Amino acid sequence: MTGEYSCAIDAKGRVAIPVRFRAELSNVIYVCKGVGKSLFVYSETSWREIEGKLAAMPVSRARQLQLTLFPSAARYDLDAQGRVLLPQKLREYADLTKDAVILGVGGRAEIWSEPVWRQYEAAELSPEKMLEAMDELGY
Repeated sequence: MTGEYSCAIDAKGRVAIPVRFRAELSNVIYVCKGVGKSLFVYSETSWREIEGKLAAMPVSRARQLQLTLFPSAARYDLDAQGRVLLPQKLREYADLTKDAVILGVGGRAEIWSEPVWRQYEAAELSPEKMLEAMDELGY
């Protein structure tokens, strides 16, 4: 998944997943707390892969990851309009009130409050940091 899409959180706390992402995610998604006050959105297949990786780890290594990821996660079915109802707790975590941005970041999508994303973008995605990232990739 790639791209950036602006959207609104409606009065009921629903957000519409962009049409371009729905084909990759399908109608069943998993949403959990992400990094940097974002929410991570996974397809059911990707979520099962994460579960499998954690199940294969020794408990001593997996426990903290499980406690970080699973309590905030939930399975959701998109409605006929491709919307998902985000629980209040997740909306509060990500400061989602009205305007949101949904980003495609490879194997997952991320939902950000638009003001929080714009602040992060300005601070962390400078031309210099983009150059560093490109250097790391060997470009």
